[in-house]
Amino acid sequence: MAGILDLLGGDLGKAVISGVAGSTGQDAGKTSSVLAMALPVLMKAMQRNASTPEGAEGLMGALKKHDGGILDNLGGLFGGGVDDNVIQDGGKILGHVLGNKQQGVEQVIGQRAGMDTGSVANILKVATPILMGVLGKQTRQSNVSNSGDLGGMLDGLLGGNSAKEEQNFLEKILDADGDGSIIDDVAGMVLGGGGSQQKSGGGLLGGIFGKK
Repeated sequence: MAGILDLLGGDLGKAVISGVAGSTGQDAGKTSSVLAMALPVLMKAMQRNASTPEGAEGLMGALKKHDGGILDNLGGLFGGGVDDNVIQDGGKILGHVLGNKQQGVEQVIGQRAGMDTGSVANILKVATPILMGVLGKQTRQSNVSNSGDLGGMLDGLLGGNSAKEEQNFLEKILDADGDGSIIDDVAGMVLGGGGSQQKSGGGLLGGIFGKK
């Protein structure tokens, strides 16, 4: 199974970056950085949620509604300004997937990307329904019908055998709760003690839309 990096590494990724950046008024480079970190984190959170029967059932239901149709007309989606219904849908998905971790996750990603938390939140509200479309389409193509299959699909899209450091990052960022201490720990891990913003730049988190 192709990973999320492969699925979003070509023309689709460029269209999403350009469209999300334009619709939120953000720099395309910073938008790319936000999405490169946020989408794997969101998928890891979904994988966590799907580890329970109730969580898996809820996610399966959501993916049936997000069948991938949004991917068929990205030009229309971004052309006249993103519809408020799409943004509201993205906000609801973020709240459901991340729960009380949402603010902490957005804060850490903002520190990494050099962007305020509110701007990160706006980007994710637009991008999350697109991610759900990608996952919904993959669910249909892979004939996913139960929680076991769903967990396996998400694991495959995350890279399955990703480097331990990257998986550790995903777990830590999901445990960021806004109390300062974990935020600082994770931000330090991502930003690197020496100021290099590429310390964890290989593999999964190295650029979901391809190398610059």
